[in-house]
Amino acid sequence: MAPLIVLAALFVVLSGLGLLGVPLLEGWHTPLRLALAGMFLLTACAHWGRRRPDLVRMVPKAFPRPGLLVTLTGVLELLGALGLLVPSLAPWAALGLTLMLVAMFPANVHAARERLSIAGAPVPSLAPRTLIQAVFLAATVAVFLRR
Repeated sequence: MAPLIVLAALFVVLSGLGLLGVPLLEGWHTPLRLALAGMFLLTACAHWGRRRPDLVRMVPKAFPRPGLLVTLTGVLELLGALGLLVPSLAPWAALGLTLMLVAMFPANVHAARERLSIAGAPVPSLAPRTLIQAVFLAATVAVFLRR
């Protein structure tokens, strides 16, 4: 839930600054791009912190080397977030993050079905988790399509 809150809060604050006349933040595209970067920086940090064991447990048993997959997705999230900060790279970073979100969805399904927790808090059930994922996908697709 924290990533959704960060995405929404950053988007509102950055859009508000745009409405107040900060030229770089006028419109919706740059605030969304920067809010996504902030969200993915947050989620990338979880791949190496105290939440790492919880993320490793989220990887379905059918996938080999869950620790390596968690590390890889963390690196991809970090690179994607940095790519979103560079306007010329942002569409391609958004496309890569879109594909990664789709590829990671089985872990979200597994976590919801197994009623796993992250940092002691239970993960949302499958319906809300799917809606949250849809918001993330809509945001990354919007940044990609705005090329």
